[in-house]
Amino acid sequence: MRVIKAEHLGMCFGVRDAIALALRENAAAPLTILGDLVHNETVLADLRAQGVRLQSFDEDIATANVLITAHGASQRAVERLHRRGLNVLEATCPLVRFAHDAILQLAASGFHPVIIGQRDHVEVRGLTGDLDNFDVILDENDLAKLGEHPRLGVAAQTTQPQNKVEKLVAQIRERFPDSEVRFIDTVCRPTKQRQNAAVELARRCEVVIVIGGAQSNNTRELVATCRRYCLRVHHVKNAHDLRAEWFTDAQLAGLTAGTSTPDATVDEVEQWLKNFSAQVLTKNPPQLETIL
Repeated sequence: MRVIKAEHLGMCFGVRDAIALALRENAAAPLTILGDLVHNETVLADLRAQGVRLQSFDEDIATANVLITAHGASQRAVERLHRRGLNVLEATCPLVRFAHDAILQLAASGFHPVIIGQRDHVEVRGLTGDLDNFDVILDENDLAKLGEHPRLGVAAQTTQPQNKVEKLVAQIRERFPDSEVRFIDTVCRPTKQRQNAAVELARRCEVVIVIGGAQSNNTRELVATCRRYCLRVHHVKNAHDLRAEWFTDAQLAGLTAGTSTPDATVDEVEQWLKNFSAQVLTKNPPQLETIL
């Protein structure tokens, strides 16, 4: 069995920068991260092991310094932290910041904001936190409940698949032909790159392994994308989740990973697959006519 990796996979620059900032600041003074810095259990365990605290916005916080995660937060939430006397550090990804600015710009221009994303996701809570009136939709069922407005301003959670967002925007325009619909594309480039690379991978491979945290939205979206093109797709957190029976009779296996997956975890899974492939080859060496 041959193993190939997606052209784009794994941890994005926004997550790397957030982790580096958290470790640097915690080395200088005790730090509390507000929420999960990333949705990856391995990364969070490493941070805790290095003394970084992880708490929610509403808990009593023992450190003077707090860190907003790469998912961002509303200005109202940041101001509440300042009023509690806390020193607020921001690890908000600049591409998430662009989404914040886009939505506020739409609202300020008189458009009713519509965010395509998961209503309870921390990034979406941040995107909507400074708005008084808005809607969040994730699928056609949500779209059916959307009310009519003269002007609709649409943006998306940065980790939503581009094709899904574009389809919903087209459906909004179709459903409200008399409304002015303005769309600002806020799906981030790392998400687009990983989604496109996942499609190419899934089209070629008999089995696809997607690595990422159980709560990682972009990892789950990679799984859903791959399953449109490949019947044997498995989501794993690390190499311990892999099962030999998944690769029965497979000649080509593919590997991709979400934007919060550490390089070391990707390497471990890749090595497991290569070791497994070598064992299969040892037990079932190719016949001469196969080689020729």
